[in-house]
Amino acid sequence: MKKVLIAQELDALLKKENSVLDRAEFTLFTGASNDELLEVHRAEKVNLIITELDMPGMPTEQFCSVIRDEAALRAVSLIMVCGNNPESIEKSSRCKANAVLLRPVHPLLLVVKAQQLLEIAARDTYRVLLSANIEGIAKQTSFFCKSRNISGTGILIETDKVLTEGTRLSLSFFLPDSKQVHATGKIVRTLAPQKGEKNNQYGLMFSEISPEAQHQLMTFVENKARKPRPNVS
Repeated sequence: MKKVLIAQELDALLKKENSVLDRAEFTLFTGASNDELLEVHRAEKVNLIITELDMPGMPTEQFCSVIRDEAALRAVSLIMVCGNNPESIEKSSRCKANAVLLRPVHPLLLVVKAQQLLEIAARDTYRVLLSANIEGIAKQTSFFCKSRNISGTGILIETDKVLTEGTRLSLSFFLPDSKQVHATGKIVRTLAPQKGEKNNQYGLMFSEISPEAQHQLMTFVENKARKPRPNVS
């Protein structure tokens, strides 16, 4: 169970988007000031803090310094949201945050950064035919494969081809709304065929994908997550 501590204003922003952080595998806490955030973190030892530079209470730079200097508190990832101006950016750079996002920040970008720092990807089952090409080999290496699930940061494919970890693939496929996605990914894990299946499965992490395409994927996954699952008895 991952624990996430969010500044109240940012929590309200994420709730408007029905964020995947509201799922059961997360315990969410909120705070209206830096003092409240620090109190919660001392008690709960959260995994991730999502906060703002201009929070009420103690100065945010002091808040971050306490967290990073105390051994019992420093094992936490921190996302800082600040204004898009030189003074705010300079102050944020002194807070030792893992990620600094500038206003106006899109909720999906917050979710993507949170997932990366928590090492949890929002994925959903999605079966589609993909066109794939192995990069770095001169001869014809194009082939078709199928997806098993997908997220904004990677995809799980199945194919009868034998591939190795580290292989780079360029992919092309369509989402249900007919938007075509192009991305390049690297195989980071291999799964042997499951019982009754013949194809191998490969997990790819996207290394090159346009912001627009990543936004399309995150929106697709978010929309799928909002739909009620059928009851199977």
